[in-house]
Amino acid sequence: MTRVDAGHIDDATLIVSELVTNATRHGHSACRLRLQVSDQQVTVEVYDDNPGQPRMRSVMAESEGGRGLAMVRCLAQRFDIAPVSGGGKRVRAVLAI
Repeated sequence: MTRVDAGHIDDATLIVSELVTNATRHGHSACRLRLQVSDQQVTVEVYDDNPGQPRMRSVMAESEGGRGLAMVRCLAQRFDIAPVSGGGKRVRAVLAI
C-alpha cells in the first residue's frame, strides 16, 4: 500500500477542492472526480460537461477569488486540460510524492 505524507495529503485536498469548485461554479454542470495514487504520484482528474476552457486570471492582492488555478499549477508537477469525447473537458493535476 502506498503511503502519502500529511503535506502531500493537504496539497491533494487543496487541488481537489479547487478543481471541483471551479467545475461546479464555472462549468455549470455536474462534475466527476477521479483520484489515482501510485508510489510516485497522486493524479486528480475532474470532468465536467462544459467544453469551455478555464481561464487563468491575474491575481490581485485584494481579490477574494481567482487564485485557484494558479495554486493548482504551483502545487502540481503536471497540469493539463483536455476535451473529452461526447463534450466537456477533463482537468488533470499530477502531484509528485
